[in-house]
Amino acid sequence: MFFLSEIEHTLRLPPHLLNQPLNDAIKGELGSLFLDKVIEKLGLCVSVYDIRSIKGGFVFPGDGASTYTVGFRLVMFRPFVGEVISARLKESTKDGLRLSLGFFDDIYVPVPLLASPNHSEPDPGLKDGVRWVWEYDGVNYPIDGTDEIRFRVHNVSYPPIPLDQRNDSDEKELEQKVSKPFAPMVVTGSIDSDGLGPISWWV
Repeated sequence: MFFLSEIEHTLRLPPHLLNQPLNDAIKGELGSLFLDKVIEKLGLCVSVYDIRSIKGGFVFPGDGASTYTVGFRLVMFRPFVGEVISARLKESTKDGLRLSLGFFDDIYVPVPLLASPNHSEPDPGLKDGVRWVWEYDGVNYPIDGTDEIRFRVHNVSYPPIPLDQRNDSDEKELEQKVSKPFAPMVVTGSIDSDGLGPISWWV
């Protein structure tokens, strides 16, 4: 689930940081650049692990900042296909479940990957919300968010960044649609197997 990735980056260090120890100043700047950002094929950056090398320190004409080439390692969150992870229910809709790890919320379990057979019913606690129920041996087992949910990673994808191509003619149409926030990394999960789903199903 977590990996160390080694990266080299050309970093501009602003003049107001030059009075700090060099390692501390560079680590702080790397954190502001990379923390909570998704790097395609590497995953979500959780922390700057260490700095391996610092080269340069050039000050270009007309610029008070110094520029360094920094080699460093990042702790990345990147689940692998087939891995089993525990998460919490964030949202339940007609399309399936959305799960959260606390630091990462773009985990989706679509209806075909829910435990089957199943059905949905209105959730009395949420307006327009639904609750998914697994039917097994004549008993209904709801997914209501009270337990941790174990899921198996089915797929990890990095959707392309959407281009905003709005013009005056479709402004009204866009106003009528509620668009889902862009997620640079999406994990698709499955709970259609023994031992998966809310923990209370299996204890």
